[in-house]
Amino acid sequence: MTSDAVRHKPDDGKLADILALIQKSFAYMDARIDPPSSMHRLTVSDIAEKCETGEVWTIGNPFKACVFLTKKPDCLYLGKVAVDKNARGEGLGRALVALAEQRAKELGYSELELETRIELTENHRIFGAMGFVKTAETAHEGYDHMTAITMRKPVTN
Repeated sequence: MTSDAVRHKPDDGKLADILALIQKSFAYMDARIDPPSSMHRLTVSDIAEKCETGEVWTIGNPFKACVFLTKKPDCLYLGKVAVDKNARGEGLGRALVALAEQRAKELGYSELELETRIELTENHRIFGAMGFVKTAETAHEGYDHMTAITMRKPVTN
């Protein structure tokens, strides 16, 4: 695992900093995606719950990157993958994916999964370069067109 990656607990006093990182990192999407990002509804309480029911990891002090990991029946799901705009290009996204792969192995999963918005083609390319492939297109509730794609990556031993 990334040596400076930290797993957070529900009572961590820095969960507000994780929320701030996500909000700052996802802000560029506002003018590009529809429906709006779920990060607008995300609260510190939600992050604490995710720490309890899944895993919340960060890299850096102050935080430069984060990921939420959720166990699904057949894969480990990566959510809220965020890298501070000033830290992009430093390999932190790859480090988060490597961390997720390691956790998936430890938990007995053979695949990782994530979703990205259909409009964010640069994210499709970035995750594709890390070995993720598109497996599905989905529409958010109330939409009659595709709004997101699901991507999966096999976990290598």
